[in-house]
Amino acid sequence: MPYSKEHKQRVRARIVESARRLFNRFGFDNVSIDQLMAEAGLTRGGFYSHFDSKEAVFAAATASFLNGQGATWREEAGVDPTAGQVEMAKRMVASYLSREHLDQIEDQCPLIAYATDVARAGPQVQESYRELLEGMVSLFEFNLSGDPIERARRARALAAMCVGGMVIARALPGTDTAEEIRRSALDEAMLLWMEPEAKAAA
Repeated sequence: MPYSKEHKQRVRARIVESARRLFNRFGFDNVSIDQLMAEAGLTRGGFYSHFDSKEAVFAAATASFLNGQGATWREEAGVDPTAGQVEMAKRMVASYLSREHLDQIEDQCPLIAYATDVARAGPQVQESYRELLEGMVSLFEFNLSGDPIERARRARALAAMCVGGMVIARALPGTDTAEEIRRSALDEAMLLWMEPEAKAAA
């Protein structure tokens, strides 16, 4: 008897989640299909029932974060993306640029973990990465104050500081420089939604 649609979806989700964790820790080139299927508790033969290439599962792993581990992470941080409140943007920045997030290698946002791999990947992976980044920018933009052009500018700047700061910090594990970069990015990002007069006073 063939497997149900629900069973196939569950298996696919297991493969994607295993891939996400392994790619986070070791990078795209250092993870084989055999490894990611073993991590999922499956055999290699089943991989091609769900994906036609390792790059396809890489794209799926990137895309899965927003409504998967990312949603869990936002909930734990008390971030409601639909609240329309500056406090939600602040909570997002504080959680994203936290030491805890930096230390959680397997559960880090793919925007941090996959940056160099994505730059060398094909259009499918890059599109998934772009959509994840736009999701982050949209969350900031919706929860900031000011006119639309200013909100969009600040949202992009916040995303760049969050992701860029963590990419550099991850590249220098266990160093004072990594901690200084993370802390500085957090401190400066926390000023981006302030009015110019308040920023000067801070």
